[in-house]
Amino acid sequence: MGKTFGRAIAAIAILFAAPLAAQNYSDGYTFLKAVKDRDIDKVSGVISQPGSIVINSKERGSGDGAVHIVARGRDLPWLNFLLQKGARPDLVNAQGNTALAIAAELGWAEGAQLLLARRASVDLANSRGETPLILAVQRRDIQMVRLLLAAGADPKKTDSVAGLSAFDYAKQDVRAAPVLKLLETPVAKPKAVAGPKL
Repeated sequence: MGKTFGRAIAAIAILFAAPLAAQNYSDGYTFLKAVKDRDIDKVSGVISQPGSIVINSKERGSGDGAVHIVARGRDLPWLNFLLQKGARPDLVNAQGNTALAIAAELGWAEGAQLLLARRASVDLANSRGETPLILAVQRRDIQMVRLLLAAGADPKKTDSVAGLSAFDYAKQDVRAAPVLKLLETPVAKPKAVAGPKL
């Protein structure tokens, strides 16, 4: 009798768990579709539900989350909204890219500035080992390189594909002389303040 009762309880638990899992997937799908459609009412409705964790949901194939979707669209107001609502700035997709890496690939300095202000990791590499700085150097994007260096990006960090750093890529590209000069110039570190400045 005890085993039968235990099995019955387990069967009931499984029956209730399946709809909960399906509901979570459904909420994530609904949320990401609403983000793609820029439907603020649907997005707000989904994320305002008590206990909702859909803000960091990812698409099945690409692994893109809402922050990736709006970064690709260069949508600063939506990126700001999602970050304010608790979206993780360092959420990675299936290729290991963060929204900051996407901003660096696109040359979207405003998005990169917002992500860095929201504490995005400046040296977080994708699955190929490419940091946002490496991606910016490959584009010869002086503004992005300057922004990432000021945020503390490491020009000596190497990727895992070629074993090259942002500095190495800039040295190899004859068209990247201005970028190389930036990488060679040490970034002034702000002085640490231990007490009130008089």
